[in-house]
Amino acid sequence: MNKMAKIEVREVHSIGFDNKKYLSLQSEKIQERIDSFGDKLYLEFGGKLFDDYHASRVLPGFEPDSKIKMLLKLKDVAEILVVISANDIIKNKYRSDLGITYDADVLRLIDIFQNKGLFVGSVVMTMYSPQPAVDGFIKRLSALGIKVYKHYAIEGYPSDVQKIVSADGYGKNEYVPTSRRLVIVTAPGPGSGKMATCLSQLYHENLRGVKAGYAKFETFPIWNLPLSHPVNAAYEAATADLNDVNMIDPYHLEAYQSLAVNYNRDVEIFPVVSAMLEKILGYSPYKSPTDMGVNMAGFCIVDDEICRKASKSEIIRRYYAALCDARKGRIGKEVVAKIELLMSKAGISQDDRKPVASALKKAQQTGAPAVAIELGDGRIVTGKTGELLGASAAALLNALKVLGGIEDSIELISPTIIEPIQRLKVNHMGSGNPRLHTDEILMALAICAVSDRMAKLAMEQLDKLKNCEIHSTVILSHVDEKTFKSLGMHVTCEPQRCPAKA
Repeated sequence: MNKMAKIEVREVHSIGFDNKKYLSLQSEKIQERIDSFGDKLYLEFGGKLFDDYHASRVLPGFEPDSKIKMLLKLKDVAEILVVISANDIIKNKYRSDLGITYDADVLRLIDIFQNKGLFVGSVVMTMYSPQPAVDGFIKRLSALGIKVYKHYAIEGYPSDVQKIVSADGYGKNEYVPTSRRLVIVTAPGPGSGKMATCLSQLYHENLRGVKAGYAKFETFPIWNLPLSHPVNAAYEAATADLNDVNMIDPYHLEAYQSLAVNYNRDVEIFPVVSAMLEKILGYSPYKSPTDMGVNMAGFCIVDDEICRKASKSEIIRRYYAALCDARKGRIGKEVVAKIELLMSKAGISQDDRKPVASALKKAQQTGAPAVAIELGDGRIVTGKTGELLGASAAALLNALKVLGGIEDSIELISPTIIEPIQRLKVNHMGSGNPRLHTDEILMALAICAVSDRMAKLAMEQLDKLKNCEIHSTVILSHVDEKTFKSLGMHVTCEPQRCPAKA
């Protein structure tokens, strides 16, 4: 990088989504749905409640905690019911994005909800059967003052409606007492049994004379956007490993002669859900799976082109993530092929991701792993593998220099500081790689910033890295990937293992 004068970096914060309007419309819609049933609404919450970074990437302007903010508008009438499947505890199922098991995530969710001022009423253990791990977790929750209720597997589920909606079906499940008009039913991940829990509760509430209803809240796919819209395609890319497919809701088309987008699982299960509702309530309040939803996100897009562009970028990121997961053996190649098809339909390719070519070129020049970062103003900064720093740490420091207008020749961190850290890693902490990772280099930079004004200036640029795009020519270490994501950067990698000690 050549010497440069201090340049004012033009940060690009293009907004395509009106978050304030969304909070207002969404809370009004939910309140309207509660009133339509009378006493109580069980609202199945799909997706992530407070850390929906996918939505914030494809709908620029959407805040990751928008759903929680919306619920806080309703907190006086709302309570949370967390669902977890006993099978997931037995299988030790984990959330790959957080690196924690589903049971640990239940505890995390409860803590966050309570800290936000939301009332957590209870936990439902679905598919319950006596198992040491399951019973141990129930005891742990009980010790924390959390009430746990057991729901059981029902033979013939979901097709045998007569048995399911009977004393031998839902009737065997423990009834969950709730005290608020709005019951938010959420879970650590898909397949936990949220819908079954809602319908079981409707069965029991109806026996008690309570006028309760069911609705579903999922942000994606957005029902009133075209099927081929990049926002909906990005959702399909994100769920490619689940075999979810966006499709026109045939029931909605038949009932209203208008197009609406849903996904295959909801469309496939709708006749069964409709039959269950009719048997429980005496009528089915919905003519289509789209009717069941309360999502208002589509009405809050204020710049369609910005959302299209952001969604296309997300599809490419999902493609690289799938390539790396396939290389690690976590998914099959058919997932990669599905996203490739989505890219083809959207008219995009890897070449549309700007930092990719720069990272590959730097790696070819140096014969070692390299990293490229696209800054908010479109400039590209690269980092190479050196004796002291890995490519990720080098790229991060170079980006901070550019953002702060600091000359390339200036050493932000002296080798005399880096070398003792390397000796500590190798001689005392068992590391075979002496090069500093991104978290280590940031700690060293923070220490230097106490007495060095240039290091302090570099530290002041960290916020400008948010939403920057970064690409590595090898699969990043967990620590480097975590650091970049913590800074709000969008990471992709080539599906190549890092050479030993690189």
